[in-house]
Amino acid sequence: MKSFLIVTLTIIFLTACQQPLNKEKAKQEIYQTEKAFEQMCSEEGIQEAFYFFADDSAVIKRQNDTLIIGKQNIKDYYSNPAYKNALVNWTPDFIDISNDGTLAYTYGKYLWKIWNDTADTTEYRGVFHTVWKRQPDNSWKYVWD
Repeated sequence: MKSFLIVTLTIIFLTACQQPLNKEKAKQEIYQTEKAFEQMCSEEGIQEAFYFFADDSAVIKRQNDTLIIGKQNIKDYYSNPAYKNALVNWTPDFIDISNDGTLAYTYGKYLWKIWNDTADTTEYRGVFHTVWKRQPDNSWKYVWD
C-alpha cells in the first residue's frame, strides 16, 4: 500500500510539473520543418529529402491508388531518373497539432516542375496533405504524405 501511494504521488507530481504545450510554437516548428524539407529537395535532391524527412514507417500516396510504404521504399521510388530533373515547391496553408504535441498535420498547394532532355517542362499542381510525428529527439518526421 505504501509503495502504491508513493508511485501515485510521484505520477501526480510529475504530471503537474509538465509544461503545457505551446501550440503556436509547435506550429512554427512544423512550418520550419516543411520549409527545410522543401529547401533540401532543391539543394540535395528530392530522393535525399524525402528519405531524410521520412519516419521509418512513413507512407506516401502517389497516383490514384499507389502506396509506397517504408522509408527505404520511398527512397527507392524517388530514385527514378525523372526526379533528378525536377523541382518541387509547396507551402502549408494550414497547420494543426494534437493536444499532446506528438502529431501534426499540414495541407497546402504544391507545384512540381519536371523537365526532359529537350528542356520541355511539365508542371503538376495540386494539394498536399502531410502528417507529422514528433521523434524522440523532438524533431519532426512525416508518416503520411
